[in-house]
Amino acid sequence: MVESLNLGEVSLAHYGVLFFDELTEFNKNVLELLRVPLEDKKITISRLNLAISYPCNFVFIASMNPCPCGYYGSGDRECCCRPEQIKKYINKISGPLLDRIDLHIEVENVKYKKLESNKKIESSESIRKRVNNARNIQLKRYKEYSIFSNSELTPILIEKYCKLDDRSKLILESAFDKLGLSARAYGRILKVARTIADLENSENIKVNHLAEAIQYRSLDRKYWKN
Repeated sequence: MVESLNLGEVSLAHYGVLFFDELTEFNKNVLELLRVPLEDKKITISRLNLAISYPCNFVFIASMNPCPCGYYGSGDRECCCRPEQIKKYINKISGPLLDRIDLHIEVENVKYKKLESNKKIESSESIRKRVNNARNIQLKRYKEYSIFSNSELTPILIEKYCKLDDRSKLILESAFDKLGLSARAYGRILKVARTIADLENSENIKVNHLAEAIQYRSLDRKYWKN
């Protein structure tokens, strides 16, 4: 991927993964071009007398530093960037683009003690089984709608399959007001919560599933709040 959006790469990622490393190193106008395919799952190429649309329903993954030096917000090393540098760097990623990314996760430096720890963690094989089980649940659930996953849910299907109990509704309402979430983020939270519930083989979305999904929408308020 070069300094212009390669439409072929976007279309070739259909039902695959499109990965942007060092997201903030791309020109802002290039990143803004991603908004339409991320929302509509298709990309249209227009020429003089012809317009052709290609499908591009892909998983978009991106990584970035919080500032040019990489240490803004770190508890280990002091950031040497000026405030205006940080703001300019962060603002290359617009709010509407962030809204179209379901999960925002901050990854901290790995400590040596954690590397040498003998604490047992979930194996890749176990994770794979849970993921495959969740995928099978979704394939069976949506077989009559010609969709394959929670990410493809329409507003009508969200209302049908992402129902919340009264307590969960209050939590989501509070988060919506506190974090200043958009209508788009609201729908994405529900779809992520539905996926978390599927990973736990839960028929209904529970409070802990919703709380985890909300957590994945809060990072942008830490760095983009201004």
